[in-house]
Amino acid sequence: MAALRRKFGEDYQVVNTSQATTFTAPVKKKRQRFVEKNGRCNVQHGNLGGESSRYLTDLFTTLVDLKWRWNMLIFILTYTIAWLVMASMWWIIAYIRGDLNHGHDASYTPCVANVYNFPSAFLFFIETEATIGYGYRYITEKCPEGIILFLFQSLLGSIVDAFLIGCMFIKMSQPKKRAETLMFSQEAVISQRDGRLCLMFRVGNLRNSHMVSAQIRCKVIKSRQTPEGEFLPLDQCELDVGFGTGADQLFLVSPLTICHEINPKSPFFDLSQRSLKNDQFEIVVILEGIVETTGEDYGGRVPTGPLPVTPSQPLLC
Repeated sequence: MAALRRKFGEDYQVVNTSQATTFTAPVKKKRQRFVEKNGRCNVQHGNLGGESSRYLTDLFTTLVDLKWRWNMLIFILTYTIAWLVMASMWWIIAYIRGDLNHGHDASYTPCVANVYNFPSAFLFFIETEATIGYGYRYITEKCPEGIILFLFQSLLGSIVDAFLIGCMFIKMSQPKKRAETLMFSQEAVISQRDGRLCLMFRVGNLRNSHMVSAQIRCKVIKSRQTPEGEFLPLDQCELDVGFGTGADQLFLVSPLTICHEINPKSPFFDLSQRSLKNDQFEIVVILEGIVETTGEDYGGRVPTGPLPVTPSQPLLC
């Protein structure tokens, strides 16, 4: 057994069968992608130092980037806490002035009329904040601290509304779901076109709404070592999909075939058919454009792995 392991390596196992003894290698694990098929970058940053404070300095973008469940939780908690704090301040003013003890005294002028306890102070705050104005509870002119608190409440309420409602609006209007109706071919192929060897894949738009100024780019992500001995684990190389001819500017009204010519300038020029299947690299396709219905910029990504070499044309999935 030790001799077999020295000959075939530690990853090989001896399997006994009824016919003969064979050597089998374990199934190769699926390689973790740099970019997932849905376009999400599979990268986590660590050991940067102070990353939490960096996120808090740009709080608005942090809230927009959060998942919907956390966004809704923060939205509800912020309003609930703000309402309870402001209602407590109105109740404290009424308690300090002794308005709670003269709730039903017609000859007494309180700070806020008809505020007898905390629930009534809470209702007064909600009526004021939401500009409902039922007319039953109102501030009297003999309460300067109440007028100051009312002004503070108006300013604070406007800031909270602008921040949270603006965050929710931006999050709802993001065109990320637009990617669900943009289809890429499941596989890229290499075949002859116009007498030249080309890497090709297809992209199509399922919606009738047009994407304005659609542009496509391709990046090859692959590790390499420089002549100086430096190892680059995630080196990025641009694939020419028609920059010089304008073929990268798409009029995406029907499925289009994107073509990259494998010439001496291509990173695939020195690769053989076997190395294409076994080499570890990713091709990330980036489609950018403006959604016609909303006028918002859209950017979608779809990755692929080692390429199957076939003479057939790629099919739109």
